Amino acid sequence: MNNKIAKLHEYMQDTLKAGADYSDVFIQSGAGHSSHFEDGRIEELSSSNADGSGARVIVKDKTFYSHAPGSSISRIVSGLSAAAESALNLKFADIYEEDAPFITMDKKICPPDVSFFHDLNKKIRKSSHYIRQAAFRYSVSQKKILIVKSDGTFAEDTRNYCSFSAQIIAEKDGLLQTGSERRCMGVMTEDFWCGSSPDAIANAALERALLMLEAKPCPAGRMKVLLAGEAGGTIIHEACGHGLEADIVDKDYSVYRDKIGHKVAGPTVTMVDDPTIPSLYGSYKCDDEGTEAKRNVLIENGILKCYMTDILSAQISDLPLTGNGRRESYRNIPVPRMSNTYLLPGTDDFDSMLSRTENGLYVKKMGGGEVNPTSGDFVFYVSEGYLIEKGKVTSPVRGAILTGNGPTALKNIAALGSNLVMDPGICGKSGQGVPVTDGQPSMLIDGLTVGGSEA
Repeated sequence: MNNKIAKLHEYMQDTLKAGADYSDVFIQSGAGHSSHFEDGRIEELSSSNADGSGARVIVKDKTFYSHAPGSSISRIVSGLSAAAESALNLKFADIYEEDAPFITMDKKICPPDVSFFHDLNKKIRKSSHYIRQAAFRYSVSQKKILIVKSDGTFAEDTRNYCSFSAQIIAEKDGLLQTGSERRCMGVMTEDFWCGSSPDAIANAALERALLMLEAKPCPAGRMKVLLAGEAGGTIIHEACGHGLEADIVDKDYSVYRDKIGHKVAGPTVTMVDDPTIPSLYGSYKCDDEGTEAKRNVLIENGILKCYMTDILSAQISDLPLTGNGRRESYRNIPVPRMSNTYLLPGTDDFDSMLSRTENGLYVKKMGGGEVNPTSGDFVFYVSEGYLIEKGKVTSPVRGAILTGNGPTALKNIAALGSNLVMDPGICGKSGQGVPVTDGQPSMLIDGLTVGGSEA
């Protein structure tokens, strides 16, 4: 393989001589399996292979990209030639060598064992006569990548992903409520269930659906909001994290533009992006441009320290390279993306934060939402929430919506708990989805606007 890498380096040197600032090839071998169970039967079984390559040539601030399935040396050179011809009117002669893949997976990935689906469905349905639907999805995949760069270096990584999700729909008196829960990790299947089980995931979804059947409409108004650690890092990821990605900053879409060295949050707030943490969903050894993964402190004690960059954004804006160039597959160009992004815990305990909240909203679990990166304004849905009355958690509520502003919310954090809970998921940007993890301790935020179904 070293001879092939050397040959690719020679072609890339030709692109630099012709006027390119940078070029690389991204080579991928991958496979995955997914099983979906719903209404008492297997609804979908799918398997996929994702072998292919993409070639990129960068000239100033423009990217020229070509991709194709397969990863033989001739196919890769053909893709690099197509990108170079578009960028520089430079074309390489076709080469004809063995059609063997440039890289292959180390071992075959087998479909996950889903024999427990039927028994799990029976257990869940026996738990309550209000259940109308139970659905489960179990997915496993592996991706091996090799990046060869015009600076004469190359990097490789192998990533494993496992995920299991449960969604339960319950109905009472014509009211439908949905509860969901998931487990996602960057590990092999044999390590996936360590510390949990399908029953635990499904029961958590069931309990949430049944609880919301009994919940009353949420009152609206401006109030203190106490977020549990397990609420998920939606505010951190959506309202703050995306605004710290350098391509968004460069396009002037971010409220954090020109704020490095400035105070953007309260003094207790330190925000980190770290893909080096073992087994998390957003972890990797190197990013999808071959840059070594490293821990980046984005905000330290309320002061903005850096943006997340890929090679292109670092070049355009003269910023340090942070190793956040990520792509969904060989079909996509890399862009700055979060990995495992979280707030460092504080020193407050939950009971003390609760006692400081005379009246407010306790958010146990967040749902989806929307954010405007230009302003930082957000709207997020609460999937499990409770009223706080006289410093105590009381009635469950449904229909709660949090509205506010990301930078303002960071400045209004009144207390941070000593716990830290990591919540995995898939982040969408530029038409691509990549695995990430968001984390936060429990936190008390002053003065968020809560919208609800009760005026």
